[in-house]
Amino acid sequence: MTFRSPALGVNPGNVNRRSEEMETSVDEFANTVGQAGTMFGLTLRDSDLQTLTHYYSLVMKWNERLHLVAPCSPEEFAIRHVLESLLLLKHFPMNASIVDVGSGAGLPAIPCLLVRGDLRATLVESSQKKGVFLREALRTVSPAGRAQLSVARFKDIPSPTADFVTCRALDRFEDALPDLIEWAPPNATFLLFAGPGVRKRLESLFSNVQVELVPQSQQRFLIIVRRQV
Repeated sequence: MTFRSPALGVNPGNVNRRSEEMETSVDEFANTVGQAGTMFGLTLRDSDLQTLTHYYSLVMKWNERLHLVAPCSPEEFAIRHVLESLLLLKHFPMNASIVDVGSGAGLPAIPCLLVRGDLRATLVESSQKKGVFLREALRTVSPAGRAQLSVARFKDIPSPTADFVTCRALDRFEDALPDLIEWAPPNATFLLFAGPGVRKRLESLFSNVQVELVPQSQQRFLIIVRRQV
């Protein structure tokens, strides 16, 4: 029998340990989504849990290189990122179209697309590197063709036709709000995740603002407002 030494710089023990850690984190993520979903008013099927867990694994695989999300536990990712994103579903009628600005890791658009097969979305992300990840992640969305990606600053492209504008983690959010409002499709409804500062700014700009407190948070809000032209 011929013995082959491991590749230079690769410790098989480390590889096995990382694999075991990943399996554990995936299980913890799936369990949290399944158990905490009811707190967010969600009833998820086994197939939903499978696709969301695959998405989580994909984000973790790329996160070390691209810093898609801040380091967090599987439980925090499940609650803060995925379940929070799925809060939007109750606001989307059948066959709704969405433009998601500053998609980053695909939040909130990709979890919504994975759970609702009738939705269509355009993801807008300015980072070329994150765009590479998003192209890979969007391959998991079926049926194919429901999602498109624009790798550009939103101000540099025409706004696509859409019923809703979503945004969760745009750089300098408060400063960008006037440009985002001006850019948005006419009569689109904004669904924006924000803290107290952005909430106050939106309430100063619109008279028809609705605010929902995000579950398990005291300073995170889902803000709903329609742009009327």
